[in-house]
Amino acid sequence: MALSIKKGDHVRVIAGKDKGVEGKVIEVLTDSDRVIVEGVNRIKRHIKAGQAGGSNTGGIITSEASIHVSNVALVVDVKGKKVTTRIGFRRDEVTKTRPDGSTYMAHRSVRIAKKTGEEI
Repeated sequence: MALSIKKGDHVRVIAGKDKGVEGKVIEVLTDSDRVIVEGVNRIKRHIKAGQAGGSNTGGIITSEASIHVSNVALVVDVKGKKVTTRIGFRRDEVTKTRPDGSTYMAHRSVRIAKKTGEEI
């Protein structure tokens, strides 16, 4: 199943211990339906010396863990207010050009915000 949340989207957490926190999507894990959001679900890992990316110092590293995609909602700007919305799709007709210079009509799928109808 394809996820409607993409890397770089601004989302708000709607369930869990970080409910209400907003952040940007850093990574989308499509195989497990999870996303990693900046500043959300922070965990601490103990790293031995020599393991952390070639550096010789060990310690406690804080990073973001993944969160299920059903626990986040896309945030859009409506009249200066940030509100959550669902994501819909619209098919736009576009003109494409072949390598030989001839043109033809085709359709392009566009993500839209359900509350505003605007393209994301």
